[in-house]
Amino acid sequence: MITSMSRNSLYGKMEEKDYYNPPASFANCPGIVRVTRDLPPAHYLFQINSFSLLAEEESIEKYESGLFEAGGYKWKLLLYPKGNKNRNGNGCISLYLQIAETETLPLGWQINVNFKFFVFDQIRDKYLTIEDAGAVKRFHQMKTEWGFDQLLLLECFNDASNGYLVDDSCTFGAEVFVIEQKANWECLSMIKQPDNNTISFKIENFSTLDQKYYESPPQTIAGLKWKIRVYPCGIGSSKDKALSLFLCLDEAPGVPPQRRIYVKYKLRLMDQISSNHSERTGKAWLMADRVQVNWICGFIGFKSLENLRNASKGFLVKDTLIVETEIVLIFKPMCSS
Repeated sequence: MITSMSRNSLYGKMEEKDYYNPPASFANCPGIVRVTRDLPPAHYLFQINSFSLLAEEESIEKYESGLFEAGGYKWKLLLYPKGNKNRNGNGCISLYLQIAETETLPLGWQINVNFKFFVFDQIRDKYLTIEDAGAVKRFHQMKTEWGFDQLLLLECFNDASNGYLVDDSCTFGAEVFVIEQKANWECLSMIKQPDNNTISFKIENFSTLDQKYYESPPQTIAGLKWKIRVYPCGIGSSKDKALSLFLCLDEAPGVPPQRRIYVKYKLRLMDQISSNHSERTGKAWLMADRVQVNWICGFIGFKSLENLRNASKGFLVKDTLIVETEIVLIFKPMCSS
């Protein structure tokens, strides 16, 4: 248990020191933030008594703390009381966070973490916090520890008036916040001239058709299912005047219902005699859910029934009509669930 010590009882009245600012030696460390706060760390504290003995013992380069749990993982702190000489830590306290028990983690594991270290100021009953501001560190098999080679200058740490080392006792701590990889994501795929991008629909016995409309079997293009819809006698303002021809988005696997798909397409009425096809190009944003209104696009008055029935045009041969669609371009969003 950490016991705070009264500033007055230890030293009597003394001039207030601006301990909120980092030592000048650390002023040029970009991104490293050192501030104080009243609250202790949320996850781990460890106290060292007789720190000088630990620092003076030549056979002890570093001290490993016990394990603690944060974010569903096991961790420990690695303290270099004389500094990590292999990482430019001479004359400093070096402190690192290391993930433990990695053998229990799945193959290819990686953990994103935001953490900060603490040093207890026993005089002012506050905690100095040190963090790489805003930085998220990625722990994985090849990188199991992160920390600070120069957490504090030993000169600053050993100065009892700073409150970090009092009566040869000190306390370090850590907060570790694991960033769960549950963020929503979206990927917009832009597909030009997708494979197998043409649908052909043959309608026989055209003159005897009695249904309002006819649809081709669904065909998968760019991972989406499409149909052609034909109104032999037209609809709306073109009723009994023109053939109405549409492209329908039938299914959109993996695309959330509230999202839209952009399509650029061509609709054709095939000239079966001279290949002088009647073609119109369109573009539209279609909803991924057929419950929505705009999942169909095309032309109400694609071809007048008079022209359609003109035998010289070649559109109706042996009472058979052939229509076709070609999908030229698709913008398709894919989102996490």
